[in-house]
Amino acid sequence: MPLKVLIVEDSTTTRAMIASAIEVIDDLEIFESKSGFEALKLLPHHAFNLILTDINMPDINGLELVNFVKKNPDYKHIPLIIITTEGSKRDKEKGLSLGANEYVVKPINPEDLQRLVKKYLKN
Repeated sequence: MPLKVLIVEDSTTTRAMIASAIEVIDDLEIFESKSGFEALKLLPHHAFNLILTDINMPDINGLELVNFVKKNPDYKHIPLIIITTEGSKRDKEKGLSLGANEYVVKPINPEDLQRLVKKYLKN
């Protein structure tokens, strides 16, 4: 059974870049969402093994998504990686304090992203 990864990113180009970087990992099923709201609608329908999210998005931003997932008993076990252009110490502390497992500032090297994804899919 493939492992399910959800990419939440409003930029079509960045979403495609993240997907192409991780699609080389064996036995992976990638789901894409262009907003936090769309991601919340997908959660009840799939048992995701990992969520990768941007912060700056329309409607529900990545921090609000992390907060929702980590406070929900049905989803709080899902590892979350924030991938964002927001590189300030304050933003990073906020993302990690809400429950994100990793906070990565763009641009990210595809090999580094693959290593991170594999790290959390092993658990």
